[in-house]
Amino acid sequence: MKRLTGTTEEISKILYQEQLELSKENLDVDDAVRQILEDVKENGDKALKAYSEKFDKITLDNFEVGKELVDQAFEEIDAEVLEALKNAKANIESYHKQQLEKGFEDQPTEGVVRGQLIRPIERVGVYVPGGTAAYPSSVLMNVIPAKIAGVKEIIMITPPQAHFEPAILVAASLAGVDKIYQIGGAQGVAALAYGTETIPRVDKITGPGNIFVATAKKLVYGIVGIDMIAGPSEIGVIADDTANPKYVAADLLSQAEHDVRARAILVTNSAALADAVEKEIEEQLKTLPREEIARASVENNGRIIIADSVEAMFELMNQVAPEHLEIAMDNAYDYLDAIENAGSVFLGHFTSEPIGDYYAGANHILPTTSTSRFSSALGVHDFVKRIQYMQYSKIAVNAASHDITTLAYAEGLQAHARAIEVRHD
Repeated sequence: MKRLTGTTEEISKILYQEQLELSKENLDVDDAVRQILEDVKENGDKALKAYSEKFDKITLDNFEVGKELVDQAFEEIDAEVLEALKNAKANIESYHKQQLEKGFEDQPTEGVVRGQLIRPIERVGVYVPGGTAAYPSSVLMNVIPAKIAGVKEIIMITPPQAHFEPAILVAASLAGVDKIYQIGGAQGVAALAYGTETIPRVDKITGPGNIFVATAKKLVYGIVGIDMIAGPSEIGVIADDTANPKYVAADLLSQAEHDVRARAILVTNSAALADAVEKEIEEQLKTLPREEIARASVENNGRIIIADSVEAMFELMNQVAPEHLEIAMDNAYDYLDAIENAGSVFLGHFTSEPIGDYYAGANHILPTTSTSRFSSALGVHDFVKRIQYMQYSKIAVNAASHDITTLAYAEGLQAHARAIEVRHD
């Protein structure tokens, strides 16, 4: 792993430049994705079948995954996996139920009523990757907040498979998906955005995917809503000399194994810990089935930053604004106030990142590539709309008319002013 040393300001500049370079490395696939989107928009199911044959090497007569396949998945799934999914579901539900919003109403003056309604989005499309990246936990994380929000219909799409991973279909059933269609890639996003003869058009698309999926979501935004533009996974660990190097190395690798472009960053004020972690990473890499991926990730994008104080450690990591942030320190909870930018925070020596991925209940669909500076984890709030309302009596309008018309004339909008003036006595 590359080491960064220097003043906080110097390291901050390096991190910023690296972030810019990483963003540039996103393959420019806009043109290819645009063509796919237009094709699906114009040709519907015909285009979807052609792309399934081209990209997935599967000829489809029917896109919908029927009840018989879901029932078969329940028969095939390992009993322990099923139990784990049920337990994870319960935790995700209990956490996200606390995110439910209530509307409000007030009467600031006589004759004035103001308020806000909370309404669920009507139909949501959830993208679930397939193949080696088939994650049933992501199904739960996408669907359960939508169900809690009151979304009326949840459509799930996933790339076609000769044989579906049972846990994917089981998770969809447990979470409450209404319909499942086997279509993936940019073409799947297009189907959700525009609708086809078979697949209904949705109001919002959520869920992670590869660069083609992310680009497609970016390009259809405005026609539909999206949750976020997700990049490669990343983890930041703040650790001092109380940390266990074996734990820290394992946690860094837990994200490095996702993708050769994943980022794993350690910030510490202990050179001895840095040395020990680096040694542990090398030892643990040798036993990882996904060694090739993880090694490329830590060698190209892994960073060890030596800071000169605890304050500097947090300052630097706030600049990184990581998707996952671990605080591997004694009394980690006491440092919560020092955290400004992070998708999800893991406190203490034993709260490893996979606890959040699978079990704690907090969402694991998180902002990446420093976007936690301005965005948040997926939640119930992503599946509702806030609708404002107001009511003014005649007396209230007359009382406010001078201020309203003054501002309207100041902006050169005479018709706005007249809409108030015509209501004068």
